[in-house]
Amino acid sequence: MNERVSMKSAALPSRRRAIRIFAGAGGVCALGAGVRAFAPAPRFFRWNGDVLGAVAEIALWHANETVARNALRRIDGEIARLGRAFGLSDPDSEISRLNRDGTLDNPTREFRALVEASLRLGDLSGGAFDISVQPVWRVYEAHFWTKAEVARDIAARALETARALVDYREIEVSARRVAFGRPGMAITLNGIAQGFVADFIGDLLGGEGFDTAFLDLGEMRALGSHPEGRGWSVDLKDPLKRGVGGRTVELADTALAVSGGYGTTFEPTGRFHHIFNPVDGASSHAFLDVAVVGPRATMADGLSTAIYVAGEAAGARLLAAHPGYRALVTRPDGEGAAIAV
Repeated sequence: MNERVSMKSAALPSRRRAIRIFAGAGGVCALGAGVRAFAPAPRFFRWNGDVLGAVAEIALWHANETVARNALRRIDGEIARLGRAFGLSDPDSEISRLNRDGTLDNPTREFRALVEASLRLGDLSGGAFDISVQPVWRVYEAHFWTKAEVARDIAARALETARALVDYREIEVSARRVAFGRPGMAITLNGIAQGFVADFIGDLLGGEGFDTAFLDLGEMRALGSHPEGRGWSVDLKDPLKRGVGGRTVELADTALAVSGGYGTTFEPTGRFHHIFNPVDGASSHAFLDVAVVGPRATMADGLSTAIYVAGEAAGARLLAAHPGYRALVTRPDGEGAAIAV
């Protein structure tokens, strides 16, 4: 669903966006006065991997190689563990078992927390954000990709499915279980889980004393400022690929999430893509993309999806209810704008 460019500016596929991160270590400040000559100079230590289908990277700034590499090894294990909770491609993950059985006993704390956060955002967005749209995805997948069930009228089939099976209010969550209120329901956490992972790992690093790092784990989280004393620069590219420069945002102790239907399309025209309106099951076309910047990647991720579906006026109301968050959008005609709050 995105496309991104790494901190080395090499093109890497992802799922919902097109960005460039300028986080290179060139020209980093020299050691300050008073530091002993034999003290190791801080430098970037990097982790590369996959987070829920997105190519991911972490740049961790530290002077102690052993400490940094131990932290990155722990991060690798935590990312794998969270993937076993949220990953739709893993048939044994928590989300896959819930979707298969309609109920999940003894969910992990992280799975329960993310489902609960998703339901709250469903309420706050008036249903624009709805994790129970997974049956609609299956309809499009079967029609366009696997050809397992080609519909004479795919829009009508999607509408029928949305009316029958999409309603986040039919999801029950407690410490002991998560369950659906209707047979055939299923959820996806793809509109919020990568932000959750970015926050989880960012909080882990912060709790262990790391204060300078950049995390691109499908969505982005910056700890502190760049070692050069500036923000981490992220260039939001033009979703129409017109070859013109995009807008740049500076991140320091903040997060960024971007949603755009161009990331995963079911057919060449882009009319049918992966960000659905829960009301009618149609792909939303209120924007070409929505970028949200704010304190937490989880909320930025969910808000970018919700605003993409809800539209500009409703998006402004959502942002007004979430101080500290702002949105940059690309309208259908390619015009960039900031949503006024």
